[in-house]
Amino acid sequence: MRYRRTREAGGCFFFTVVTWHRQPILTLEPNIQRLRAAFRREMAKNSFVIDAIVILPDHLHTLWRLPEGDSDYSGRWNRIKRYFSTNIDSPAPSAIQQRKREKAVWQKRFWEHRIQDEEDWRKHMDYIHYNPVKHGLVAHPEKWPFSSFKRNIQRGWYAENWGHHEPGSIVGMNPE
Repeated sequence: MRYRRTREAGGCFFFTVVTWHRQPILTLEPNIQRLRAAFRREMAKNSFVIDAIVILPDHLHTLWRLPEGDSDYSGRWNRIKRYFSTNIDSPAPSAIQQRKREKAVWQKRFWEHRIQDEEDWRKHMDYIHYNPVKHGLVAHPEKWPFSSFKRNIQRGWYAENWGHHEPGSIVGMNPE
């Protein structure tokens, strides 16, 4: 069965992207720098706005806004994942991966959700920024170094003490 993706040009989307077999490789040096470079490179070539992002050891969540008339988030993810995967250590690929000349770095697909309205946007923003706390990596969102939370405090989108308790907006959410 063919998975059907939403193709709304200029839309706002939440994504979850996971490493192969949940390998905890994303926050290791120099991998985190390589991932940041992959995002910068793609954003320079194919514009999009990142409202929020959190990078955990084995997955990441992000909220993107695409330019008007552009719906190619799949191409962007393909290029980001490919650039990151180049020249990093990874487990031996499976026979199928070898035939397709793939590395064992990322799960093949990613999960996306089209943001419906302001409330949906806020819930996903909160989910992203609270995620390191949810996974027991830090006690408060501002302590996680691989997140847009501090940038979004500076934008005035969050109070500095936000996330010291689980936000009601994310209760029951589990888009992983």
